Amino acid sequence: MLNRLFLFLQYPFVRYALIAVVLIALCSSLLGVTLVLKRFSYIGDGLSHVAFGAMSVAAVMNLTNNMLLVLPVTIICAVLLLRTGQRAKIKGDAAIAMISVAALAFGYLIMNLFPTSSNLAGDVCTTLFGSTSILTLTRDEVWLCIALSVLVALVFVLFYNRIFAVTFDENFAKATGVKAEAYNLLIAVITAVIIVLAMNLVGSLLISALVVFPALSAMRLCRSFRGVTVCSAVFAVLCAFSGIIISILAGTPVGSTIVATDAVAFVTCNCVGSITGGIGR
Repeated sequence: MLNRLFLFLQYPFVRYALIAVVLIALCSSLLGVTLVLKRFSYIGDGLSHVAFGAMSVAAVMNLTNNMLLVLPVTIICAVLLLRTGQRAKIKGDAAIAMISVAALAFGYLIMNLFPTSSNLAGDVCTTLFGSTSILTLTRDEVWLCIALSVLVALVFVLFYNRIFAVTFDENFAKATGVKAEAYNLLIAVITAVIIVLAMNLVGSLLISALVVFPALSAMRLCRSFRGVTVCSAVFAVLCAFSGIIISILAGTPVGSTIVATDAVAFVTCNCVGSITGGIGR
């Protein structure tokens, strides 16, 4: 099996896929801790459905680069959800559910009314559950992924203290002079970028797993915010790397295999945390 793995690693497209998977998982885990603690863990699922709807429109419009439409639309919806969801008459969780279902329905409707290929069912399944396109990345796409991932990581590191304050007590952060609205906006934009990056990896229906599982696994073992963040990043990278290796060797779907690996890691951490007395105690 090792010989087979080394054989696969000789191909550039496999190395490209490994780089993209690790970077996407790392960025998802960094924001995942903040979103889980702010009780917005479901936002990944909601925004992925928005991205699905935007991608359907981009396909109908025959856009060469669908990122030109998908990313701005997803960012706008993320800003609306994170900035106004708590203050509007429709609360955050209800707004996420409403927008996600509507976007999913309109996206599927548009794909049926204006089909771009003869295999509509295959296109929909690929978009919802991930595709093999992660194994056909070009050099330019990998560099784009690297650039966006580095940007997300730098923003998180540079504004770590502010994000920490806004995450735990937004009212106290405002009282101490922190511009909470600006940092909520920053979190919204970063979240949207991560969702769009992860679309081709695990599909619309599985994106929230990349955000939630590593954070929850880390919370079972660590007590501090910094410890949870670091541990979450380690879990996310290891699970993503292991998942794609297993997928390549076993011929299983990439997205589903990575999410299954994350689920196994969570169960393991939950058992260890229950025995040793993790944060849940």
